[in-house]
Amino acid sequence: MSLPNAHLIHFSAVDLSHAIHSRQVSCREVMQATLAQVDRLNGVSNAIVSRVDSELLLAQADERDAQLARGASMGWLHGIPQAIKDLAHVQGLRTSMGSPLMKDFVASEDGLMASRMKAAGAIVIGKTNTPEWGLGSHTFNEVFGATRNAWNPDKSAGGSSGGAGVALAQRMLSVADGSDFMGSLRNPAGWGHVFGLRPSQGRVPMLPANDAYIAQLGTEGPMGRHVRDLAMLLSTQAGAHPLSPLSLTGDPQAFAAPLDTEVRGQRIGWLGDLQGHLAMEDGILDICQAALDSFGDMGCHVDEARLGMPPEQIWQCWLVWRQALTGPRVAPFLSSTANRALIKPEALWEHEQSLQLTGAQLMAASATRTRFLASMVELFKSFDVLAIPVAQVWPFDVGLRWPPSIAGRPMDTYHRWMEVVIYATLAGLPAISVPAGFSAQGLPMGLQLIGKPQGDLALLQLAHAYEMANREMLARTPPGV
Repeated sequence: MSLPNAHLIHFSAVDLSHAIHSRQVSCREVMQATLAQVDRLNGVSNAIVSRVDSELLLAQADERDAQLARGASMGWLHGIPQAIKDLAHVQGLRTSMGSPLMKDFVASEDGLMASRMKAAGAIVIGKTNTPEWGLGSHTFNEVFGATRNAWNPDKSAGGSSGGAGVALAQRMLSVADGSDFMGSLRNPAGWGHVFGLRPSQGRVPMLPANDAYIAQLGTEGPMGRHVRDLAMLLSTQAGAHPLSPLSLTGDPQAFAAPLDTEVRGQRIGWLGDLQGHLAMEDGILDICQAALDSFGDMGCHVDEARLGMPPEQIWQCWLVWRQALTGPRVAPFLSSTANRALIKPEALWEHEQSLQLTGAQLMAASATRTRFLASMVELFKSFDVLAIPVAQVWPFDVGLRWPPSIAGRPMDTYHRWMEVVIYATLAGLPAISVPAGFSAQGLPMGLQLIGKPQGDLALLQLAHAYEMANREMLARTPPGV
């Protein structure tokens, strides 16, 4: 099938930006190539939803070209198509959150992340699909249906930024946004053979927000096929905001600087399955340890590491925080009893659990979380980075709600199978998922690297070095792309 400027879909976002600004390619040509790829693949994968009319998008691309002709550029994303995760607001587009109760809600203004990306020149072509309310690392909902894995359409794409991960893997986007509470930037990246960065707590303010003080476990952030693209998008997303009093004040332009640095001698602590605490499907640890061998070849030192607190104690702390923050999101929709039938059972469970929590329990969980952070800081005296698989299962059947067991061990909650991602979140640490390799069935898996407090840049630099050392493995593309 002949597509206009089909090669453009394989460009990194940074290279695409250079090509646009040097006038080697027009914004219209980029938009045409993007829309052709979406038309070709999205019917099966269902990654991008709430699409904007193609003629309107081409008109916006023409305006970006006219701006360049006048010598004006809006920023590094000038003319680059983007689709915003369907948990975030984009003026004039639906923010369904995957819920039938929100399917007709149209945002009257942009959220902070979208407004920053649009101010840098991005053209929003639609939204990326997400699970209902963003709950669960499997992207399916009653509004748009399921998003299918780019490498095998019978499998889950992960989530909750599942649409973004698939759109990247299938070259429908060059870089993408997402958000992460319980691995939602990391898990779909690992299952898509792309990169996903959960920034440090406070790095990317999330606005609008009902609460700017307590709800600090979720964050927005970047995904991409190249680490350089992640860093550039982070430089756009990040930056303090007066309505986000706990946001970090560092200069976000630090992430726009070159990432090349010497990583020889860095100490990587391998957490593995936490000495058997985490159930793991066969082959995942082997794939991740093979990726760790690459760091050894790069001159890094890899040694076993152990968490400084019992993992089950950390999990019980997590449950309190998760329920305290998730339940109140559901509560307003239960003012009408008829709405219960339109809310996924997992969300109802979170709400019901939250009703049993007391202030004393939340404060106790906060104290446990504080001790856990202290234990992680102590661990970082011995290591520069911690490594652990990004998922405990391979991509599972798309028709399954969630894995009821792993390697014969039953899962006692709908999200217990995602336990591996809670450590960076609970401690507010930056974490990146890097592609680790493939199963014998051709399914991808990611390795999670956890950085020191506010060590986003150092983590990106290490991941960039890993990317440069593994170009052949990383160049592998999904079938049909």
